[in-house]
Amino acid sequence: MLELLVGNKSVQKILLFLFVNRKCYGTQVQKLLTCPLTPIQKALQRLEKGGIILSFFEGKTRFYQFNPTYPLIEELEELLKKAYTLLPPEKKRQFSYVQQDRTMREVSLRDSQETLSTIWERLSKIRYLNFYAKTKSKQESGWNGKGKGEVIVTKEGDRILLFHERGNWQNEQGSEFDFSNIFRWTLDSKAKMISLEHLRRGLNQPVFLFHLSPSGNGCLSSIDSHLCEGDAYFGQIFCDRHYLRLNWRVIGPKKNEEIDYYYA
Repeated sequence: MLELLVGNKSVQKILLFLFVNRKCYGTQVQKLLTCPLTPIQKALQRLEKGGIILSFFEGKTRFYQFNPTYPLIEELEELLKKAYTLLPPEKKRQFSYVQQDRTMREVSLRDSQETLSTIWERLSKIRYLNFYAKTKSKQESGWNGKGKGEVIVTKEGDRILLFHERGNWQNEQGSEFDFSNIFRWTLDSKAKMISLEHLRRGLNQPVFLFHLSPSGNGCLSSIDSHLCEGDAYFGQIFCDRHYLRLNWRVIGPKKNEEIDYYYA
């Protein structure tokens, strides 16, 4: 779709992948998008030389991300958002960061079960939350902000937790609003995953968000991107000593949003 503009399929794939995932490394893109490695490496070098992306190391792996000082970064992301929303569902899922690094998913059964059990146990003891929301969509206004509140957890047997969340949210203009949400977490030990649903329509009409499964040490990632009326939802949970961080990403015709929930 963007090939005529950027003149290169590899550049197109990298730009879309970075838009969805925020960062990448060469072999990661090559494996997930099933394309040759050499053109991907050359395209990354070309984009970095042009100042569109920059690289950094995490351990011995060189990662790439968009250069925040690139003069046209906002216009570029707006174009990429439009291109992504026009992709058919199967192509959207191909670029989903929740699939990334399949080598991380090859964790042992023991480690996988331990991560699942640890996060489930932590979820059952949550009492407070802080969250930070931001959008890069030009169609949305007043959406950026932060909030905090309390969480009352109720159990329905051993495999279902209900989060009753209430608190206060403040947008970047300083206006304050009260909020209340109910989320349902469901543990499936056999399938090694936890499902998350939003119960804004009631207990009997859940809005499905994503299935989360172990993707690394202390981390769950959504198995697939969830598509709802043109919007794609992704999610990850990271287990820290002090909190659980639930990261949401929503990309759609009018959305380019990210939320970080910090549960403690």
